[in-house]
Amino acid sequence: MTQIEELGDVIHKLHGAKATHVESVPVKEVFKGKTVWDGVVEVFDLKGHPKTHRAYAWTHATDDPAQPRRSVTVLHIPPAVSPVTAVRAAILQEMRNAQA
Repeated sequence: MTQIEELGDVIHKLHGAKATHVESVPVKEVFKGKTVWDGVVEVFDLKGHPKTHRAYAWTHATDDPAQPRRSVTVLHIPPAVSPVTAVRAAILQEMRNAQA
């Protein structure tokens, strides 16, 4: 199974909609001159989701040897309306989770 197929399955399991891959978009997010994220966001069209027609997904490495990779999915719901804004929303959510 490819990474794109795996991400499509994750989207289906988490959001209950069939995901069809549309494109791969490179994203580099820089904050105060430092790169905080650099990777590829996979864009999927959704069928059967009640709130949106699109989702963004990617994987990244973790520091956890038991789970060395983590999948992230973000629905196309404002403010996450593009691959770039989906990455920003995910970064902000991770920061909030770390502070809690």
